[in-house]
Amino acid sequence: MEAGTDVRSLEWARAWMCVTFTRGLGPEEVFARYGADPEQARPLDADEASDLPSGDVGDGAVSLLRSGRLGDWAFCVEEDGVIGSWNEPLAELSRGTETYSVLTTEGLDVFQYWRDGECVENFEPGMEHTRPARTEPWWDRVEAALAAHEGEDTGMAPVVALVLDHLGITLDDTALAGPWPSLTLAEDDAPSAPRGDTYAGEGPVPPQPRLGD
Repeated sequence: MEAGTDVRSLEWARAWMCVTFTRGLGPEEVFARYGADPEQARPLDADEASDLPSGDVGDGAVSLLRSGRLGDWAFCVEEDGVIGSWNEPLAELSRGTETYSVLTTEGLDVFQYWRDGECVENFEPGMEHTRPARTEPWWDRVEAALAAHEGEDTGMAPVVALVLDHLGITLDDTALAGPWPSLTLAEDDAPSAPRGDTYAGEGPVPPQPRLGD
């Protein structure tokens, strides 16, 4: 599909967020696969959702999750958290389907594509040393999208725009500001925190082992 999403309409995707797109699921199932209780979700607009406690809360980190269904795809935008970039939640999300994940935090950007519980492609955009050994289509597409906006301080918005165009859906700032099912999730309650070799932003993104390995 030809590019159509205006990167300037994706302010939410510039920095400090993690978003997943999963085919064929609804928000309730998405929340469940993240490890959250779907019954805790409430339809909140962006301002209302921002009042929920997230970030460093008490003894741990808490993510704000907002999910919805657009056509054949469910999105989940995560603020103040990185759960949607972890192996186990992505394996769960993609079980029986496929999932895209885009993460951007201070000093770390990651793109992942999972299919039926297995990681197909996983790399840090712009970091040649993380380029997958096996040739896959997304590395070249992502690099081209970022190069087209080099020097514009757009963060990972061009990558999110690329995915949105590929999926044929719209999730711009106006759409995301509306009411969507929202809840908070403590990292400790996700489907298993990252393994002992948790990635800390140094060197290539670690390989994503199959669930159960």
